[in-house]
Amino acid sequence: MKKLFYLLFFATTLSFAQDIEWDSKTTFEAIFDIDAVHTRDGINYELSASGDAGPYGKAYISYVFTNYNNSTSNGEFTGFAWTQMGEDIVKATLQGVYRKEGKVFKMYSYDNTTDDNKIMIVSGVVDFVAQTMKFKVSPLK
Repeated sequence: MKKLFYLLFFATTLSFAQDIEWDSKTTFEAIFDIDAVHTRDGINYELSASGDAGPYGKAYISYVFTNYNNSTSNGEFTGFAWTQMGEDIVKATLQGVYRKEGKVFKMYSYDNTTDDNKIMIVSGVVDFVAQTMKFKVSPLK
């Protein structure tokens, strides 16, 4: 009976699985310099950065990193981004998870934008020593 349950669970999970696809035609790099990092409580950290967000031009981002499960190597974050290209302004809310890998942190995020309500898939590397953030960004297909 236990084997039947696991077989049904596995089959059901596969049938509802979704593929997340990067749109290779519109994928771009976003490269930021970390401007400041601080904490107010010694637990949560806030970061601000600025840089180039590909077709969106100059961008400003801020994050709040939390760790609700008290892990020593990963956690979650929320944030906000703002860009301006001429008269056009695009804003985004940022939410995702991070994981420490050696001397860098890997970030994975889904970002909700005001650019035709696009949802962006984001993955990248943060190097606090070099004060850099480098992301691969693509609209969700």
